[in-house]
Formats: sequence, structure tokens, C-alpha cells
Amino acid sequence: MSALLAASLAACGTSGNGAAPSSPGGAGTVIVYAAASLKATFEELGRSYSATRPGTTVKFSFGGSSGLLTQLTQGAPADVFATADTPTMDRARDAGLVSGAEPFATNTLTIATAPGNPKGIASLADLTKPGVSVVVCAKPVPCGVATAKVTAAAGVTLAPVSEEDAVSSVLAKVRHGQADAGLVYKTDVRGTDGAVGAVDFPQAADAVNVYPIATLSGAKNAAGAQGFIEYVRGPEGRRALEAAGFGAP
Repeated sequence: MSALLAASLAACGTSGNGAAPSSPGGAGTVIVYAAASLKATFEELGRSYSATRPGTTVKFSFGGSSGLLTQLTQGAPADVFATADTPTMDRARDAGLVSGAEPFATNTLTIATAPGNPKGIASLADLTKPGVSVVVCAKPVPCGVATAKVTAAAGVTLAPVSEEDAVSSVLAKVRHGQADAGLVYKTDVRGTDGAVGAVDFPQAADAVNVYPIATLSGAKNAAGAQGFIEYVRGPEGRRALEAAGFGAP
């Protein structure tokens, strides 16, 4: 994994070149664009970070990593970018949006089912059985790329009833009975407190997603951005991420 990270991520550290002056000590508003799978954990961290830093507010925009990258490329204002895979962050660096990134978590896929698994799904192959409706992430999204990897490793071809632009949308369709199963991250199922079931499968190990985080080159609050990143990668962030089911990078 260390070799993969070295090849995939830019050198540690971020740059505020070209950014507007930061608020003293990083106070003020920090705008974070983050992968949908980070929503609950990052909102928790945003509250605790702000509580210990008077005058600081953290605002979030969550969605599929590729969609967020498109928004940033089109000029959406933000200070921090956190993606659900390294290739998306690499594209952000190639576009000049970031100059460096740091890994802070890992995640793997599981099969989300209705509580009690009424369709008796036990493997990826079971998702191809007649009468089983499955929903997945679209391939441009990191969870869609991971889905393609695990199904190829299992020799399975899915016929999804829907392809979504964020993992949260896949989970919602299973949760509300619009599909029998969906491929989502383990952390997503864990965050539902039993509202959906989970079926693990061995091929998930073939598609471990590494999550990187970076200060955007055009950040208006670069000091605040770096402070939040250090908090996420520090002891408080590590505890919250582990509690949510994320692995260490």
C-alpha cells in the first residue's frame, strides 16, 4: 500500500500560491468539498473543530467526487477538497486546483440489502439472479470505479436498474425499497444503524479506496484549510474516522 500511495499522491503539504490572504490563525469560514461517503463523519468533525476554535465555521458541500471536481474546475469557491479516491485528486492536481495531497482514510465496498436480507444475497454473483434489482454508482464516481474492479475480479456482469452519481444515492434507493441491493462503502451501511443490511464479499479487497485531502490553490482561507486538514489527520479525526468504519491510510 505504501508504494501505491507514493505513486498516487503528491508530496505532503499544500500551497496557498495565488490565494487571497487568510484570516488570522485560520479563523473565519472554511469551505470543504468532500465525498458523499464522508458526510456524517466530516459534519461531526466540523462541529468539534469549530467548537475549539472561536470564530471558525466549517461549511460543507458533499457529493460524488468527480461531480465536485467539475464544480471546482468551473470556479466554485472552496478551501479544502477531500475525495474518495486518488485518481480524482490527481486530476485536481493536473488542473492546477491543488499542489499536494495527504491520505487520511481508506474504505471498501459491501453489498447493502434490506434488513434481514430477504433475497438471500450471499455473493456478488447473487446480484445477477432473476428478481434481484441492484443499483450501483456510475463509473466516473470512485465507488463506480471500485464496483467495476470488484465485479471484474469476481467474473460477474451486473445489470443495474440504476447508476447513481453518488454513493449516498445508491444507499438511499436500497434504504427506501427502490432496489433490493446496492454496492456501497462499508461505512455507509454502518452509518444507517441497521436500516440496511450488509453482505461482505472477498473481492472487496481488490478495490481499496484511499481518501486524500488537500488545500485548494485558490483557497481564501488557506490557514483555516490547513488547520482543518491537520485536525482530520490528527488524533481527533482518526478516532472519528475509525468509529465510522474507515481504515487507516
